[in-house]
Amino acid sequence: MANEVMDKEVSFEVNGESVRLTPNMIQQFLTNGNGKITPQETMMFLNLCKYQHLNPFLKEAYIIKFGDNPAQIITSKEAFMKRAESSPNYDGVSAGCIVLRNNEIVYTKGAFILPTDNLVGAWADVKRKDRSQPHHVEIGLKEFSKGKSTWNAMPATMIRKTAIVNALREAFPESLGAMYTEDDKNPNETATKAIQKQAEPSKTQNKLADIIGGGNDATNNAGESETEPKPEIIEPIKQDDTEEIEGTFEQPELL
Repeated sequence: MANEVMDKEVSFEVNGESVRLTPNMIQQFLTNGNGKITPQETMMFLNLCKYQHLNPFLKEAYIIKFGDNPAQIITSKEAFMKRAESSPNYDGVSAGCIVLRNNEIVYTKGAFILPTDNLVGAWADVKRKDRSQPHHVEIGLKEFSKGKSTWNAMPATMIRKTAIVNALREAFPESLGAMYTEDDKNPNETATKAIQKQAEPSKTQNKLADIIGGGNDATNNAGESETEPKPEIIEPIKQDDTEEIEGTFEQPELL
């Protein structure tokens, strides 16, 4: 049963093209890092790609797993931009950096800053045709910088990109609300860790089968096949038993 579930193919369309995935393909070819993703993490990634219409073969979404740490499900910035631009209400984005220059806060455009500037954050505006005001976001560098080589080499570019992603998510919550990039702070990460610790493998496997349509009736109805305990039947006391019980008590001596 487990092998059948892991080989079950799921197909969906992304930008008019058919994408076909199996849990085995995700585990063997689409997972980065040195860890092995769990069935639950596989299910979460499969759901994200299927219902958000992301193509993992184009790196629009990918999954990272190191050791026994919970897997990170990542969406690329390009996927955010494609999703926003596909909306008829999208009307453009502007973004730049926030720097401390001569003891004053300055809002720059783009990722260009002076060598003497002290980079402290970034801002982004996303316009919608059906809104009178743009969605404005400002974020701090200390909150989002991970200290990795890319952030150290291009801090202005990275913080500006992160500001754009956050602004797009706020502007289009119905289509981008559950998607996060590698540089985002996912508020659901703590909850995901708790769920992964509490999840039972058998239930996770059954859920995976349900999601990809590979579950059978025997598996899905396993819990229903358990019969409730029969009520205990108390037989009435027979006359002979009554006499025997009464005989065990000594009759009080009459005065």
